[in-house]
Amino acid sequence: MVMANRAYFIETEPLEKAGEAGEKLVWNAVQGAFSQQECLGYWRYPIFSQQGKYRKEPDILLADRQLGLIIIEVKSIAIAQILNISGHQWEYQNYYTPTGNPYQQAENQLFSLLEYCDREPILKNKVMGRALIALPLITESEWQTRGFHQLPSNPPILFKNSLQNNLQNKPDILAAIAAISALRTAPKLTQEQWKLLLSILAGTPLYCKQNYPIFSKKQNRGQALIKLKEWVSEVDMQQERIAKQIPPGCQRIRGIAGSGKSVILCQKAAHIHLKYPEWKIALVFFSRSLYQPILEQLDRWLRYFSNDEVSYDPKNRNLLILHAWGSRKQPGFYSTLAWESGIPSLSANQTESKQPNEALAEACIHLLKEAAIPQLFDAILIDEGQDLISDRSKFEDKQPFYWLAYQSLRPTDPIHPQKRRLIWAYDEAQSLESLRIPSASELFGEDLGHLVTGRYLGGIKKSEILSKCYRIPHLILTAAHGIAMGLLRPQGMLTGTTRKEEWQAIGYEVTGKFYPQQKITLHRPPENSPNPIAKFWQGANIEFQIFRDRQQELSHLAHNLIHNLRYDHLRPSQQILVIVLGQFFEATQLETHVANFLMQQGLDIYLPSTSDCNILKSDRHNYHPDRFWWEGAITVSRIHRAKGHEADLVYIIGLDGIAKNESNIALRNQLFVALTRTRAWVNLSGIGSYPFYEEFRQVLRCGDTFNFTYKRPPQRELSVTDAGELLERYRLGRRNFRNADLENIQLPNACLKNVNLIGANLRGANLENTDLEGAKLIAADLTGAILKGANLHKTKLMQANLTRVDFQDVDLSSVILEIE
Repeated sequence: MVMANRAYFIETEPLEKAGEAGEKLVWNAVQGAFSQQECLGYWRYPIFSQQGKYRKEPDILLADRQLGLIIIEVKSIAIAQILNISGHQWEYQNYYTPTGNPYQQAENQLFSLLEYCDREPILKNKVMGRALIALPLITESEWQTRGFHQLPSNPPILFKNSLQNNLQNKPDILAAIAAISALRTAPKLTQEQWKLLLSILAGTPLYCKQNYPIFSKKQNRGQALIKLKEWVSEVDMQQERIAKQIPPGCQRIRGIAGSGKSVILCQKAAHIHLKYPEWKIALVFFSRSLYQPILEQLDRWLRYFSNDEVSYDPKNRNLLILHAWGSRKQPGFYSTLAWESGIPSLSANQTESKQPNEALAEACIHLLKEAAIPQLFDAILIDEGQDLISDRSKFEDKQPFYWLAYQSLRPTDPIHPQKRRLIWAYDEAQSLESLRIPSASELFGEDLGHLVTGRYLGGIKKSEILSKCYRIPHLILTAAHGIAMGLLRPQGMLTGTTRKEEWQAIGYEVTGKFYPQQKITLHRPPENSPNPIAKFWQGANIEFQIFRDRQQELSHLAHNLIHNLRYDHLRPSQQILVIVLGQFFEATQLETHVANFLMQQGLDIYLPSTSDCNILKSDRHNYHPDRFWWEGAITVSRIHRAKGHEADLVYIIGLDGIAKNESNIALRNQLFVALTRTRAWVNLSGIGSYPFYEEFRQVLRCGDTFNFTYKRPPQRELSVTDAGELLERYRLGRRNFRNADLENIQLPNACLKNVNLIGANLRGANLENTDLEGAKLIAADLTGAILKGANLHKTKLMQANLTRVDFQDVDLSSVILEIE
């Protein structure tokens, strides 16, 4: 969803509270006035200026290609509440503050944004800027009656009458704003300047300067990376909207690898903290080696949106970065709640399973049973949420970690205590432990299964799906999906989705239907994976080789690494990563073997968690679980520690560990995660002879288009849309889908007997020939829905919106339209 020559508007918080009618009037009028402009508008854009003890963000920010930046300060105040105006100082009565300087405030915010723009050479002094006030409760005549229009400091103002006229299709606001004298004048922005301005507002890093020299004139990987780092991408408006919105309750963010989930969560956490510094916020993750990259991301966003006035402070107890578990030296989410509850926290060795994710689930169950969980947090954001799922352990039919997190949150609305600000991001395909993809009802119980379906008042979505991938090169991503799902397996696919809508949601086009022995074509358009490295590098981005034995494989690896350092001018740390595949025991042995071999070749290596480079094993006194990189050394890692990290060039060793057990979905997931760690290139290798190798070669030959015969349902069905999840939950016996947002859903011929769709959005839904016997559609919105031939025997339609519903060939004699 990239902005292309059209207006786009983002509300960072719901504009539906009591007393916000004036602000909403201004916002709606501005949207109407600028709807045909090349424009990006924000309600409460999160760049914060210091106002006494508080930080204040602009009420309305408009970035218009022709008019530049426009700040509108909204004052929902009656004329009688203004006692006096002296200069820029306004005196109030019966208002939340005695004085204010709204125009000066808008000016300051504008100049702060212009300062950001001036840091880029092509925008310096090239962005026009205006500031004004909107008074939605005051007419122009009331203002003039008080004589305020005669004051020397009389600022540009949008009055109530002009705002209402605009809503009545009299678009004079745009002309009025254009006529305001600009505080900085400039011509219309060029396409390049406009693209850069949008990126600055999004906080996207641009024109990154190369911080190490490139000496070779011959093309090499280092040269290609310089061009890659200079690439300016279009702002993804879906990412921008999700990152800057603060939902009033739960929100689920699904996204394929490389789609920016972690960046979005860190930016969202920063915004929440800057706006509500008194809130207690936790940013939670599973892999301890992610501490540093998450800290750096969070610090970057805090600094960016506070103009370097705020940075991450580990002593600030209102903004916590927490490993899901915790340790004696470093508090984690579970251990913090255990301590606050007065219950001794358990270690993994004190649980029955001993495996990290299952052990954590056991520990959470123990805490939930033994204590009343204190409501410590106002917002919890969970990254890599798929790692916190348990296949074995449940607490009252709920996922233990998620239920613990939910219980530890304060309700956002005392009238609706089920509304709590739990935000989690995940990618089912990257799970290395659990092979289950629980729905919301499996996380929180059947009664709360609606928490992430539909939208909040004001339009913020409860579930988001990110389909574009920016980090991973196009053909590497398609290869990762093709091999991980087993699309070309002779025996049939292992995992994946069998619904067209699900494939489309993750960025693929589908031809054919998933019926046994039917031909299927899957194609991923290049624009859904816009990483441009292929334009800057003439060679292959993915290489695959099989060797006679391990010695030969590692000799080839060492030769390549030496070439990368000497001739490609790549830095060993963070630009190169070696990943070892396989089951735990054999992967551990291979990791040590690879590291030792490379050291013998004169290469400096680093094994995650050790105390220094070139150390093959650390003892408990020199164990650093948060450390993944070491400056000057190449990291060699098993997949579990590499997860969440990325590098420009990734070597994947030991593919035979997957090949000899190719039907194991968890092992294929290892390969998927390994392939998606790269920003530019990947080199895979293994030993021996296995049929799996030919399958992988076929996947590489297919590029971004897979043609195969669908043979039978996969071992694991993936669902990413509300519709797919609904059908899967229904198949498992679930029936509660209250308030689900199912607009335009395609469910023809489905069996949905006795389903609960109270309050659901079914506008434009295709329910042709669907069995809805006994279904509850009370207060559902069925505007324009197709119910042709549907079974509505004893279906409850009280208070439902039935405008333009197609009831052709439907027996309505037993439909229940009145309260019984």
